[in-house]
Amino acid sequence: LTNNVLVYGGQPAITSLLKYILCKTSFEHKDNIILYQSAYFKKEFPSDNEFITKKNIIDVGFDLESSLSEMRFQMIKSHPFSIGIFVGGKSGVIEEFNMFRNLHPEAIILPIASTGAAAMALYHLFNFTDKRLLTDFAYKTLFKNLLTDII
Repeated sequence: LTNNVLVYGGQPAITSLLKYILCKTSFEHKDNIILYQSAYFKKEFPSDNEFITKKNIIDVGFDLESSLSEMRFQMIKSHPFSIGIFVGGKSGVIEEFNMFRNLHPEAIILPIASTGAAAMALYHLFNFTDKRLLTDFAYKTLFKNLLTDII
């Protein structure tokens, strides 16, 4: 995160992981993390959200589906991304993937298939060939290996 920005949708497990990382690094790069969340979940926001200083709460949509779609769109169009990383997830991750690919066609896309669920479906559906995405569970090393020459 030293010279980069991490933008993510506020899945509570990811927020908890980021809180842990921030605490281990004395909040050194906290301003390089941007959280996007749907206001639909406002009553259920985890307390770990407090550790993320930059938040975009998207208060649009009439129901869960439209609210999440708008949040994803706002998040994905927010920056000129060079990399998209997709982890686990449900059908929404596939929607994010399609939006991301359309808005950032030159970006590198990394579905971390070893996290299962939608990320694994993306890996197979779009014929990714890097086996590390499928079999490597040492994520710190995996990201270091995949991203060192890129960022």
